[in-house]
Amino acid sequence: MSEWITLEQIDKTRDIVAEKIHTQPKIGLILGSGLGDLADKVENADVIPYDQLPLWPLPTIQGHKGRLVVGKLENQPILVMQGRAHYYEGPSMGQITFPIRVMQRLGIEILIITNAAGAINPDYVPGDVMMLTDHINLVGMTGLNPLRGPNLDVMGERFPDMSQPYDRELQQKCRDAAQAAGIQLREGVYTWLSGPSFESPADLRFLRAGGADAVGMSTVPEVIVARHGKTRVLGLSGISNKANLDGSNMTTHAEVLEAGKVLVPRLTALITGVLRSL
Repeated sequence: MSEWITLEQIDKTRDIVAEKIHTQPKIGLILGSGLGDLADKVENADVIPYDQLPLWPLPTIQGHKGRLVVGKLENQPILVMQGRAHYYEGPSMGQITFPIRVMQRLGIEILIITNAAGAINPDYVPGDVMMLTDHINLVGMTGLNPLRGPNLDVMGERFPDMSQPYDRELQQKCRDAAQAAGIQLREGVYTWLSGPSFESPADLRFLRAGGADAVGMSTVPEVIVARHGKTRVLGLSGISNKANLDGSNMTTHAEVLEAGKVLVPRLTALITGVLRSL
């Protein structure tokens, strides 16, 4: 298979999804590690396992069920990705962002993207939710940008602007939802690293010096492709572990999944609040 994803490949998968669903989704929602239970709240759901969709990247990590759930949430037509594949699992950058392209060809206008992230900001504690105000694309800076290769002109321009990757109107709706639900909403900068190893204390101190508040292994490639296609984005990180700036504590994937149990009700309240306001 070519490294580059073509419009024909995107539309082939788009057509398969369209045949299997009864709701025309306008909102996409990506659920990260340990956060998949929110998909169970979707009403009149059509469920499509990823392995039925050509080129759709299959997650191999615990906490990612690997299926599309399409229906209504807070009376909004929504397509939920219950789990995602990560670059470190082996897919190309084109495959990682392939679901975003399919969403765009299905007519989705808003993407709400969640992830589990490690704290860098020393004030953050596990269970906090951080709304992304910006990101540092450390992997992309070194050449692995998801827009590398032939530009899909029908999707967007060759050099898309990234001055506002996260939609300011959606951010305000999220702040309002947090206030209504009595949730402390952190706001900050997310850094994408490729993983799968967790960061060393020196890594984290370097990132903190560069202005990062949280770090994770996903999200930024999808956001870049979403913005290339003019999809509006709201990003939310569930803080799953404390900053390890001095090397005094270990980080484990089990810790990430455990934090998800606390985070799911908070993220559910925020996401449903935003959906109600749309």
